[in-house]
Amino acid sequence: METSRVTDEPPQSSPTDRAREDKLLFKRYLETRDPAARDALVERFLPLARQLARRYQRAEEPLDDLIQVASLGLVKAIDRFDTDREVAFSSYAVPTILGEIKRHFRDRTWSVRVPRDLQELSLKVDRAVVAMAKDLQRQPTVPELAEKLAVTEEQVLEAMEASSAYRATSLSAPRGGEDQGDTLGDTVGTEEQGYNLAENRATLDRLLQTITPREREVLRLRFEEDLTQAEIGERIGVSQMQVSRLIRQSVTRLRAAARTDQD
Repeated sequence: METSRVTDEPPQSSPTDRAREDKLLFKRYLETRDPAARDALVERFLPLARQLARRYQRAEEPLDDLIQVASLGLVKAIDRFDTDREVAFSSYAVPTILGEIKRHFRDRTWSVRVPRDLQELSLKVDRAVVAMAKDLQRQPTVPELAEKLAVTEEQVLEAMEASSAYRATSLSAPRGGEDQGDTLGDTVGTEEQGYNLAENRATLDRLLQTITPREREVLRLRFEEDLTQAEIGERIGVSQMQVSRLIRQSVTRLRAAARTDQD
């Protein structure tokens, strides 16, 4: 004697029944703004959001993040949908969800600002590379990618170059694969102030040759050892008045020599 099998799985709804249920659920939500109805709509169409998120999946971007972005687009589509329109909700929701995903890539994930059209082409090139490599069993060439995407080879190359702006590398990262050693920051050039200092010192040495050794010694004691005029006078055996005159005369001659040197 055969026994009928009992299953806990609910019967599958026909497309017509599902469309009717969707419409009733939307009507309930739009009339009452019941959070439970909204949650039911989100759960009902979440597979669509996940499917669109997987379409834009790439190695540098976690799938969970894309699903979250797509879910946000789904919620926006639910809130904006008008049941009076003669269009299925899925047809209305897809552009909204895709727009949210593209905005995510455009505004939040690129380390360097890249034009929107170039960002979108870069994503298309990345997806085409993965798909064509699977079919060709090798990496596609630039001409093959250009033909596949109906763009020029220059545009493909530009899109590939733009992909490097998607993620920035930390300057603290090691230059090689090891944790020890120089970092990328060590290779970045900095402004070397020593060159200006060396040039100024060479110019000053040349100008000091235009005054007497006694005047050079007085200037050294005043500006290098920071002695007062009275202390300098005691050091070299002259009055403070004479020291003041020596400093004034030597500085005047140095200025005149500097102006001549510039001319």
